[in-house]
Amino acid sequence: MKTKDLALAAILLAIGLVLHSLVPPIFGGVKPDFLLATMVIAILSQPRLRNTLIIGAAAGLLAALTTGFPGGQIPNIIDKIASALLTLVLIKVTLSKHSMLVLGLISGVITLFSGLVFLTSALLIVGLPAPLSTLFVIVVIPTAIANALSGAILFKLFQTMVKPNLDPSTALI
Repeated sequence: MKTKDLALAAILLAIGLVLHSLVPPIFGGVKPDFLLATMVIAILSQPRLRNTLIIGAAAGLLAALTTGFPGGQIPNIIDKIASALLTLVLIKVTLSKHSMLVLGLISGVITLFSGLVFLTSALLIVGLPAPLSTLFVIVVIPTAIANALSGAILFKLFQTMVKPNLDPSTALI
């Protein structure tokens, strides 16, 4: 990973972490996972497998350090790396169709996937305080909706401010 790419990914993940810390809960205790939304944008800006793995691992470590879920450190790392890989696949599949709508949809889908991976791994590692299906419906689905909106807005801001080459068809895995 080039220094410029590393710095851009670090800045995006830091912005996501700060926003996640500062934004109050919206839907009955649920708030957008800005770290996940900025991870998607970081991967979009440099869609290579190696970069994706580094970004996913970094996002997982940041999420693990700040989680409020008891025993959620390992599940956070697992879910962010898995989500990063799916993000890369979705970016490659959509190729040059990266608009606010597409990025919002990708953020929403990735959040659903991330939540399912997190809850499943937490269930297997430490257990859950409620049934998985209940937590998925009352926490993950509202978060996915919030992330779809916030991901689209953050993408538009990023695109306007930085204007990087966001054409993943030019990148090699």
